[in-house]
Amino acid sequence: MQMDTIMSYLNNMFAALPRTEQTFKLKQDLLAGMEEKYYELKQEGKSENEAVGIVISEFGNIEELAAELGISPVSEEDLFPLLSEEEAAGYMSVKKRTGLFTGIGVALCLTGISLMILFNTLVENGWFGSFASEDAGNMLGLVAMFLLLVPAVGMFIYSGMKQEKYSYLQAGFELPYHMKLEVERRQAAFAPTYTLSLILGVCLCILSVIPVFAASAFGDSATSYAVIALLEIVAVAVFLFVYYGNIKESHTVLLKKPKAAKLQKEEERVIGAVAAVVWPLATCIFLVSGFVFGSWHINWVIFPVTGLLFGMFCAFYNIVKGKESS
Repeated sequence: MQMDTIMSYLNNMFAALPRTEQTFKLKQDLLAGMEEKYYELKQEGKSENEAVGIVISEFGNIEELAAELGISPVSEEDLFPLLSEEEAAGYMSVKKRTGLFTGIGVALCLTGISLMILFNTLVENGWFGSFASEDAGNMLGLVAMFLLLVPAVGMFIYSGMKQEKYSYLQAGFELPYHMKLEVERRQAAFAPTYTLSLILGVCLCILSVIPVFAASAFGDSATSYAVIALLEIVAVAVFLFVYYGNIKESHTVLLKKPKAAKLQKEEERVIGAVAAVVWPLATCIFLVSGFVFGSWHINWVIFPVTGLLFGMFCAFYNIVKGKESS
């Protein structure tokens, strides 16, 4: 279609201009005028190629038009690729889906630890009678944990591969004005849901310690069951944080200014590198302390303490980087 030629011409002409509300409206007005002129020429008997040629020749110089309106061209180094509507919608969809899988994966990991503690506790309390020794209880617990860890790891890998498709966004991009309005609308509509999930997650984390305190009234035998309850409550809270946080992050990333997005790439790289070391190390300490020292009843605190310290590190690092970039 010849109108596609006119649209491509307009896109090339506006490529060097900032993608603001003013330039978006100007582009839409010019497109409407050129389309109207094109069909007038067609009715006068002009061929498609003749009509397109006349419309483009009468269009004028974009630089002169921008100067009249006080619009300054963007330098090539500050010019970022324009994100299409399909790319933006696809990114939001992928973030939502991978947030679901990642949240479930983390919950499965915590549930696996809960099952391991449960089997050990049941064997110690004689629930299996003489049919299972303490070593058998440890082995059953580990089997149950790894049966949940396997699908969890699969979900993590799947989520990482899906998000890798949009890794180019870290280099910076521009969002079309009309798509920016749509993302802002979605962000505003989602804000109450995110706030509710955040409040619920924080409340669950606070309430998760209640079973531990309550278990102290029933003696040491109830402590393990209290820890299991704590981990399951935390698993629900973590799922809320990850799933709804991913949706919010998709809006934040799309609305972030290109230069800010470029700076964030370095922050994510550092935090990701630290996470890749800290969490496997915490898992190794957990397993070694359990198998070598037999401290399954208390070594579960490794994970919440690691999460707290890692969260403090992320917050401190973001504060420091924010001051440096300001």
